[in-house]
Amino acid sequence: MTATEYNTCVDYYADSLYRFVLKNIRDKDMAHDVVQDTFEKVWLKVENVEVEKAKSYLFTTGYHTMIDKIRKEKHSTMLEDHHEDLVQTENNYSDLKSILDMALNTLTEIQRSVVLLRDYEGYSYEEIGEITGLNESQVKVYIYRARLALKSYIVSMDNLV
Repeated sequence: MTATEYNTCVDYYADSLYRFVLKNIRDKDMAHDVVQDTFEKVWLKVENVEVEKAKSYLFTTGYHTMIDKIRKEKHSTMLEDHHEDLVQTENNYSDLKSILDMALNTLTEIQRSVVLLRDYEGYSYEEIGEITGLNESQVKVYIYRARLALKSYIVSMDNLV
């Protein structure tokens, strides 16, 4: 890939990569950092990246960068404090977006990622497998289980009242 092609990739894919990362980690600053780190990593290997596979390569690199950041963050902060804050809030929401965001928070990292890649970004099962390093069957299983968990959460009357 040339520098011009790299710049074109940045223009085309930076926003969708940012949305994907932000939906997963819900921290604007960290999402910006992940996207910036992703494009830096891609730039360092720009000569090895084929233009036709640039989008998949970007999202794969972004996904792995995001997972690394999440793991580092878990080691440096106490997630229990964060979870206690979530549990102590009342569930008096009528806004569907808030309910969906809360439901997504109940999923594991991998479930949330594959559901967002499939339903929010529109990737195929094969593309999601390439991005996450899973095979197509595993992707389908994770998506199925995540959708069941989301359905269970949303249908629960306690969460809608």
